[in-house]
Amino acid sequence: MLEIKDLYKTFNPGTINEKKALTGINLTLNDGDFVTVIGGNGAGKSTLLNMITGVYPCDSGTIKVDGEDITSLPEFKRAKYFGRVFQDPMTGTAADMQIEENLALAARRGKARTLRPGISHSERAKFKELLKKLDLGLDTRMTSKVGLLSGGQRQAVTLLMATMANPKLLLLDEHTAALDPQTAAKVLNLTTELVEEGNITTLMITHNMKDAIRLGNRLIMMNNGKIVFDIAGEEKKKLEVQDLLDLFAKVSDGEFANDRMMLS
Repeated sequence: MLEIKDLYKTFNPGTINEKKALTGINLTLNDGDFVTVIGGNGAGKSTLLNMITGVYPCDSGTIKVDGEDITSLPEFKRAKYFGRVFQDPMTGTAADMQIEENLALAARRGKARTLRPGISHSERAKFKELLKKLDLGLDTRMTSKVGLLSGGQRQAVTLLMATMANPKLLLLDEHTAALDPQTAAKVLNLTTELVEEGNITTLMITHNMKDAIRLGNRLIMMNNGKIVFDIAGEEKKKLEVQDLLDLFAKVSDGEFANDRMMLS
């Protein structure tokens, strides 16, 4: 479903601020894979997601989605392939629009626009059923502005929007990091439910090593713009947090890039 070959990206090349963000990334995700991604600050995790979605152009390398080469496509033309949820709950939704209007925009991602009414009766009924799954009472507040929702509610709506159009690939960039533990657990459970229900190929960045081990069928670790560890199946299930800590200490020369990974 996703094939990345020899992907390189350097920011501010030839200047004092030069940063080699990705240095020869090779990654293949099969249909239905749920891959968790861990690594310290500056490892290249978010840059990888931004390269996949076309936020930045590639210096070299290729990116294919479901066999189609999208390397040279601009960001807006890639949108139909992806669903994405960001770390900041305020990103990914239109605050001044109603909940149902946000869902309608998500449902039309990658499709031609027409002059028909914005939301049909059948769509409104469908949105209501989808919102009921969240168990947050939002199915009775469909005309409320998204900006009035709490961070957890807004992130749950964003997750629903990202998955409702059956994307080729779901990209989750630390999407529970800004939430309190109870809300984060609920959003993660919802994530698992939606991914399994739709058999959606997923790439999820997280700093929580317990979540990285528990969720998905595969785990990769990044460091200095490279994938330094890739484990799946039964081997992944046998991992302990200490195993990842030891490995991370090894690849980072004994220095942790940030405390968030250690504390999680």
